[in-house]
Amino acid sequence: MPNLSFIPSRLSLGRYQVGQELGRGAMGVVYLGMDPEIRRIIAIKTMALAREFEDAQLVEVRDRFFREAEAAGRLQHPHIVTIHDAGEVQNLAYIAMEYLPGHDLSRYCHPDRLMAIADVIPIIIMAASALDYAHRNHVVHRDIKPANLMFDPDRHVIKLTDFGIARIADSGITRTGKVIGTPSYMSPEQLYGRQVDGRSDLFSLGTMLYEMATGKLPFTGSSLADLMANIANNPHPNVIEANPALAGLAPGLIRIIDKALQKKVEDRYQTGAEMVQDLRECVVATTRQHQL
Repeated sequence: MPNLSFIPSRLSLGRYQVGQELGRGAMGVVYLGMDPEIRRIIAIKTMALAREFEDAQLVEVRDRFFREAEAAGRLQHPHIVTIHDAGEVQNLAYIAMEYLPGHDLSRYCHPDRLMAIADVIPIIIMAASALDYAHRNHVVHRDIKPANLMFDPDRHVIKLTDFGIARIADSGITRTGKVIGTPSYMSPEQLYGRQVDGRSDLFSLGTMLYEMATGKLPFTGSSLADLMANIANNPHPNVIEANPALAGLAPGLIRIIDKALQKKVEDRYQTGAEMVQDLRECVVATTRQHQL
């Protein structure tokens, strides 16, 4: 059991006791929870579907929520959070999942808090491996970003969270005007509402790799329309220009990022396994260079 104190509240969801709040996202709140039957600490993600979606959408959204939770719940991988259960109580949908110690990766995306590139690459390998497994099991994440990768600094491992959440609202926007998904990390095809597959996730992972390597997003814009145009049409700034400290430290990294961020899906990595292979070769080359 993680080394933390569970502080029960008066709220329960299904059989689960709800404790203190752990964090808030675009569509809900995450709480610490307890499964009293086996005394297991869990995390409980809640989503107030009736508040977020119009009545006409609600039946479809609710069905999609449980389909996506079921699909994510079938995934068993060392770098994907384990889903234990899903349910709904008085229009409050919830997912009971593995509690993960640590924090997400967003704190390591600021220029003054970057990880060493030798530490970043193994993290991206873990994520690409997890995505390869998910895609082979016909599950696309749709919202890969640093905030959806939990990092345990003691063990230096990550786990992907929030599989399928971005698909719950097909339109991408709730009744309160919240955008589901994160445009800065989206592939061109996802931004423009076209059909997506695993290669879209790999574009998002490439965006995240660029950001963790440089402290900057590869694509920005003064408005959503400007951002969309840049992602769809304009090349990203060179990695070394964005972070000169990387010069000579990560052979192959530029090529990996360039391939991951190709506009056309057929020009990108076709599978997570392909990306893992290139990243591992990059690790070997970087290690050799440090030994010289």
